Amino acid sequence: MARYVKWPTKRLCELAEFRNGVNYNKSSFGVGVKVVGVSDFQDYTRPRYAELAQINPDGIVTDRNILRNGDIVFVRSNGNRELIGRSLFIENPPEEITHSAFTIRLRFSSGIVFPKFYAYCFRTPVIRQALTAYGGGTNISNLNQDILNALEVPFPPLPTQQKIAAILSVYDDLIENNLRRIKILEEMSQNLYREWFVKFRFPGHEKARFVDSPLGKIPEGWEVTTINAVTSYINRGVTPKYDDSSTSLVINQKCIRDHKLNLIYARPHRSSVVNAKYVQFGDVLINSTGVGTLGRVTQVYEVLRETTVDTHVSIVRPACADDIDYFGLTMIDMESHFESLGAGATGQTELRRDRIGETEIILPPSELRKQFSEHVTSCRKMILNLLKRNVNLRLTRDLLLPKLVSGEVDVSELGINIPEENKA
Repeated sequence: MARYVKWPTKRLCELAEFRNGVNYNKSSFGVGVKVVGVSDFQDYTRPRYAELAQINPDGIVTDRNILRNGDIVFVRSNGNRELIGRSLFIENPPEEITHSAFTIRLRFSSGIVFPKFYAYCFRTPVIRQALTAYGGGTNISNLNQDILNALEVPFPPLPTQQKIAAILSVYDDLIENNLRRIKILEEMSQNLYREWFVKFRFPGHEKARFVDSPLGKIPEGWEVTTINAVTSYINRGVTPKYDDSSTSLVINQKCIRDHKLNLIYARPHRSSVVNAKYVQFGDVLINSTGVGTLGRVTQVYEVLRETTVDTHVSIVRPACADDIDYFGLTMIDMESHFESLGAGATGQTELRRDRIGETEIILPPSELRKQFSEHVTSCRKMILNLLKRNVNLRLTRDLLLPKLVSGEVDVSELGINIPEENKA
């Protein structure tokens, strides 16, 4: 049982009540009520409301299944034990939202708790480890209401709960603000790419003459070529020998999501690596194995030392350094195409390097590609800087979190200004 020694503790059954989510199947999807499922948790602290799927609520969802401000939702059942007990805080939901049967909703019944404090509490390592340990079963791990009812949690005075939540919220607010800026910058770069190279509204397009090509009509002077023709290297990575003491890293498919490269999931290794398989600035990485992640694309936009990829990821290296931005955004724009190229039996789907290389792309004149880079390079560098800031913010928050929640760092006597939204 997870216990804290400084603050008094209470069992969750003294503070809250629980309810499992709703059962539905594929035929239930459609316009209706948004639903939080297991795939929506990831490493988030709050749901990404705009990204939630919807289900038809008729005969499935009642008022008792609708999530309210201050609720906390836990992963109840999943094949991956590490996901069990992962939680999301429901804060000012913009519309009606429910949750799936593979989750449990916590709703506080006590008036002397601050829900946001406990949303942070459930993310501390000791609580997460306790909940993960309770997951049982051979293939499917489970968390149930009895386990949550019996869980002991710290119970500091309400003003202290509010102060701790206020401190930690500063980090989350900065992270969210950076994410919004990243999204704007990404949209600016992607929209400019599509405006110039998909809609053909590039500088001087008014005078352009269009000609037929294998990919449809394109401006005269542009050409259709293959990825093979504009790259110097296409290959999979290494079979890693993991070693936590090593300074070398190997990138896996978890590192590639939403066109971003997240090295938090990369692992140290001591494998034999030929020089060509060390990733370079400008390399495009494509997930190349399995259903669900296959085809995901990102571009390496910084210099990484002693970093390679494993055999489930393909390195696609542009031949010309001046084409890095055009090449990278072209490949990102083709993500759904790469996903469609997978071949093989279910569970063994592979994206072969020859199919990547044979893919046809449009190649504008070099001067226009250079002009495009001059417009987007600053945006893309800013995105990288903001991503790094968020990594540091998360690390700092996660180091501070257990110390605050356990009382090791006591803020009860500090004159912390509590924002209105952090007051009961």
